Amino acid sequence: MKESRKRKQFKPLGESHSLSNKKSSANHTKDPYPTYHQPTPDECRAVRDSLLALHGFPQEFAKYRRQRPSEDLPADENGSSLSIDPSENDNLDGDLEEKETVLDGLVSTVLSQNTTELNSQRAFASLKSAFPTWENVLGADSKMIENAIRCGGLAPTKASCIKNLLRCLLERKGKLCLEYLRDFSVDEVKAELSLFKGIGPKTVSCVLMFHLQHDDFPVDTHVFEIAKALGWLPAGADRNKAYLHLNQRIPNKLKFDLNCLLYTHGKVCRRCIKKEGTKIRKELNNDSCPLLHYCRRN
Repeated sequence: MKESRKRKQFKPLGESHSLSNKKSSANHTKDPYPTYHQPTPDECRAVRDSLLALHGFPQEFAKYRRQRPSEDLPADENGSSLSIDPSENDNLDGDLEEKETVLDGLVSTVLSQNTTELNSQRAFASLKSAFPTWENVLGADSKMIENAIRCGGLAPTKASCIKNLLRCLLERKGKLCLEYLRDFSVDEVKAELSLFKGIGPKTVSCVLMFHLQHDDFPVDTHVFEIAKALGWLPAGADRNKAYLHLNQRIPNKLKFDLNCLLYTHGKVCRRCIKKEGTKIRKELNNDSCPLLHYCRRN
């Protein structure tokens, strides 16, 4: 994405529409912190709006935003559906022509673990180039898969996870396809994907939000650190409990935009992220962070 591009202004995803029961991600898991009443809906909305004004909507997630239900698309001042300006995304036509399958999304999420976004994208592209079909991947020697995805790091572990996923999927369903998950509820998707070794809660949450268009809220390092800085989590909360708590507290209609914006902001703001050793492509000046007003950490 070119930083100099002018972004079209639009309202965030609509907050008044109620999704059908099938697509609703009402989380039936008990909040581990039922007496901790942050974040409030107003706090979530304020942070979302502040980050949207600062960053615009992150173009790396634009194609997933367009795939969400049409009634959730942004609206202009008159309430009309507003499409994202094609000039903001050079690959708009390609995105629409070749929609990712759920299996593509799951494997790409596995490859994104413990590496940069650029390296994970290179690893996925290299894997698909070396093995055009998932049947090819399943039939390939593990070392060949490792070589194809080596640029993404942890190649032996990830290759083993992918092979195991494909083997178990074929044994259980008779074909290498996860499109049936599109008809599942959030809880059903979680139960199904938990059957595959190496597929953890964060990976499942990313698949739910990005590839199945459910209202879920993944908690990665960036989201976790900023949530702590904002006072949205009690002291001592870990990422698993943070996931349960934030999914209960954040309104469904704010989850997608807020998650994408927190992730994007976490990559460029050292004030919101404790880790000082991380490589950051473009660092914000401390005074330009709009979240300083909300942060409780010194």
